[in-house]
Amino acid sequence: MNISVIGTGYVGLVTGVTLAEIGHEVICIDLDAQKIEKMKQAISPIYEPGLSEMMARNIADNRLIFTTNHQTGLENAEVIYIAVGTPENEDGSANLIYLEQAVKDIIAHLANDVIVIIKSTVPVGTNHKVKEQIQTAVKGRIQVEVVSNPEFLKEGSAIEDTFQGDRIIIGSDNKREAVIVEAINKPFGVPIFHTDIKSAEMIKYASNAFLATKISFMNEISNICELVGADVENVAFGMGLDNRIGGKFLKAGIGYGGSCFPKDTKALIQIAGNVNYEFELLKGVINVNRKQQMLLIEKLRHCYNTIEGKRIAVLGLAFKPNTDDVREAVSILIIEELLRQGAEVVAYDPIAIANAKVLLSSDVTYAASVENAIEGSDAALIITEWDEIKNADLNIFTKMRRPLIIDGRNCYKLDSVKSFSIEYHSIGRPSIVEVTNQTFSEIK
Repeated sequence: MNISVIGTGYVGLVTGVTLAEIGHEVICIDLDAQKIEKMKQAISPIYEPGLSEMMARNIADNRLIFTTNHQTGLENAEVIYIAVGTPENEDGSANLIYLEQAVKDIIAHLANDVIVIIKSTVPVGTNHKVKEQIQTAVKGRIQVEVVSNPEFLKEGSAIEDTFQGDRIIIGSDNKREAVIVEAINKPFGVPIFHTDIKSAEMIKYASNAFLATKISFMNEISNICELVGADVENVAFGMGLDNRIGGKFLKAGIGYGGSCFPKDTKALIQIAGNVNYEFELLKGVINVNRKQQMLLIEKLRHCYNTIEGKRIAVLGLAFKPNTDDVREAVSILIIEELLRQGAEVVAYDPIAIANAKVLLSSDVTYAASVENAIEGSDAALIITEWDEIKNADLNIFTKMRRPLIIDGRNCYKLDSVKSFSIEYHSIGRPSIVEVTNQTFSEIK
């Protein structure tokens, strides 16, 4: 099938490339000419394992084309995917400016009957508004249907999620178009659930909000565990054995970040507010997450009377492993606070340094490795659980000015840490502080 994808951000690019991979003829459209030229050479603008290789294969097989020209990109389309960003406004609501522009571009270049599929995360009712806008503009000369098909990709595992996902949601008020969209996606081999458009729109927000709730709940449990002397990892494992709960998203840490959970939780509160409903639970989730993001700073302040002048190594900048995305990353908030309190910050990340530099002060120093970052440091804060950090030889931390690790992702087993002269504080677990004959008051 001839498919056009408007927007080559994370969702749009992965969508276009994987649709080409299962045999469709795909044209991806974006206004950024520099970005398009790179993608024509199979250079992905985002870090996503396996994506560049898949791009190269489908470009070579003439199933995947990139263009900045909407007329070229849309003239033969049977199906048009809208996969543009919907960033948050100041009040937390979804900003639909890019979606509105995409709709205008479709209207301007529409030549044939078409199905418009909205992948972007949009407030309930948006698909119907888009359909009404297009149909009003074309005045019956072209048949247009709009289908909601929200994405559920996780950065760092998007290819796997596409081909081995839990479900594909197709929201449509017209059975014929729903069947066509199902046929498009059938080669992925993923279970398909048909529903109405508004329910499909809500499923996306509800799913992300529920996962954010699980994360904040476990972080609250972890804080209680520290106070009563329990181990949150054992608690989470025992909880996860209950099939009604399940083991996923029960890992305690320093809160959620990224481009979806923070944005979508706020947007759902706005959606509820628009119909005069106060979503108190979700407000609590956001407040808990905001507090949890500063937990490592609190732990650091317990170790030092002041962190002014202290050299602090920040390990991990991306909001999660296997991505270079630093949008809403906890690392950015923590580094900003460290600098505000007068600390010297040296940061390391295997992939995300370039993106972090755009957001952070020039006062931050960047290291080429974990070992370089912690050399001469007064503390190491673990923000992102990269394999390189999780698998590091713990002996390298003993060479710090003060061998102090504050681990926001519980990367190391407590028994392993006890074998080294390291002071170790993690999330929801007992601290390890008796590491040398020298008292820490003397080190301070």
